Amino acid sequence: MLRLAPYLTAGLVAGPIAVGLLGVTLPAFGLLPGLGGDMATLAPWFRLLDQPGLGRSVAVALAAGLGSTLIAVLLVFLFLAAADGTRLLGWMRRLVAPLLAVPHAAAAVGVAFLIAPSGLLARLASPWATGWQRPPDLLIVHDGWGLAMIAGLVAKEVPFLLLMCLAVLPSLDPARRLAIARSLGQPPVTAWLKAVAPGLYPLVRLPVFAVLAFACSTADVALILGPTNPPPLAVAVLRWFADPDLSMRLVASAGALLQLLVSLAAMAAWWVGERVVAGLGRGWLTGGAPGVAGRAVSWLGLAGLPAVTMSLTVAILGLAVSSLAGPWRFPDALPDGLTLAVWERSLPAIAGGLATTLLLAALAAALATVAVLAVLEQAARRGRAADRALRGLLYLPLLLPQVPFVFGLVVGAETVGLAPGHGLVLVGHVVFVLPYVLLVLAEPYRRFDPRWIMLGATLGASPARTFWTVRLPILLGPCLAALAVGLAVSVGQYLPTLLLGAGRVETVTTAAVALASGGDRRVVGSWALAQAAVPAAGFALALLLPRLAWRRRRGLGAAR
Repeated sequence: MLRLAPYLTAGLVAGPIAVGLLGVTLPAFGLLPGLGGDMATLAPWFRLLDQPGLGRSVAVALAAGLGSTLIAVLLVFLFLAAADGTRLLGWMRRLVAPLLAVPHAAAAVGVAFLIAPSGLLARLASPWATGWQRPPDLLIVHDGWGLAMIAGLVAKEVPFLLLMCLAVLPSLDPARRLAIARSLGQPPVTAWLKAVAPGLYPLVRLPVFAVLAFACSTADVALILGPTNPPPLAVAVLRWFADPDLSMRLVASAGALLQLLVSLAAMAAWWVGERVVAGLGRGWLTGGAPGVAGRAVSWLGLAGLPAVTMSLTVAILGLAVSSLAGPWRFPDALPDGLTLAVWERSLPAIAGGLATTLLLAALAAALATVAVLAVLEQAARRGRAADRALRGLLYLPLLLPQVPFVFGLVVGAETVGLAPGHGLVLVGHVVFVLPYVLLVLAEPYRRFDPRWIMLGATLGASPARTFWTVRLPILLGPCLAALAVGLAVSVGQYLPTLLLGAGRVETVTTAAVALASGGDRRVVGSWALAQAAVPAAGFALALLLPRLAWRRRRGLGAAR
């Protein structure tokens, strides 16, 4: 059975992707028999091009994707260059790890509360610095240029990229590289950028492209922070899909394909940018750098990333205060009092959403982890890493915009008579959870000392028994981390839950996004905190359980 694991896992990913892409491509060209579309036509594309504000929607999607990704990458690399060898790096590692558990929707709600005209920043600066006695009439959240949306994406993606960089950095032996660069007279920050950054970036290119693909096509962050008229392309497609006029389904299909093309264009532009930077940077890499530039970069690196992470931390804490706030009039920095009234009113509804969220997330994370373990174990027994083609296929959902895939999967399910519900939602979650689980487990499997398996075999243990009694206990920490990551990714899934469940599967994520567009800020804060609590509990257990399991086996944790 284990020999079939790679093929079954590939089918688990490739099947829904193929159905989704086919289900969105055929209606985009008029082929949807349920709506009388029996002949290929370009009419849906002409109707799409006639939609008002389409160009602006595409431009905002591209700007949000490329802009937020570029800012996040620069902040992370400049911080690593400036903070290398300092205590600040360790402090930031501990600070950003909990932020990784915060779903995008909860982070976006927190950022909206922080930067809104009546938000926390305006309250802290008023009236002593601004003179405001009332909230200013400024369009900050939902601004037409998508700047608030970019800020929200940067705040959430910086912790992810920083942890990805820190995970692979030891494999480069940065101390040796820096020693060589410093011996050639380079300042510390410049030495890191010249000697370490060129080797680090290729190792994190996949996470960077995953961030870019998500930022171009996000719907939940766009609904909370993005412009509304016209909205980013993903939100526009969602509106066309929900239009009472069923013929708009064809327009929505064409729009979903356009979203795929926009994401591919963003990746192509990023790839071209890589080539340009590599070409222009060759002379700088081999030459000197003035100390003033090094000091300026150092200050920017030391200030930028900590400011972003601290802002997100304050935003989440602000949500907590908001959910407990009594009367809180502008410009008061703190509420007049604290109360549990909002939680008492919201708790019954939150409990129902939490139960559905936990069930879906636990099943999706468990299925994805079992599938990845089976693939990696089969590859290890064959004495080599998983096939490059297979791993490329499993990583594909990281680079695939959710809008075209999920929309096509809905159309495909309707065509064959599958009713929307929990089963379809679970399939969508597993497809997007699995590549993140693979990211977490692939490196520990690669670094696992094969002598442990040989030792078990010499004692007469079968490969299966060796896996259960040797490999799995040693890899308990990474496996629990993979489960926690899978749980967090599943909790944050908005579009798959909304579309594949046809609005009938309510999780804390779908409810939080729906409430964020308008409603009591205290109620929104309670739902957003409930959403963030599930991944946080998962990561806490992933840290606690290995310590309990290894409390009498000190060497087991180091055996990896």
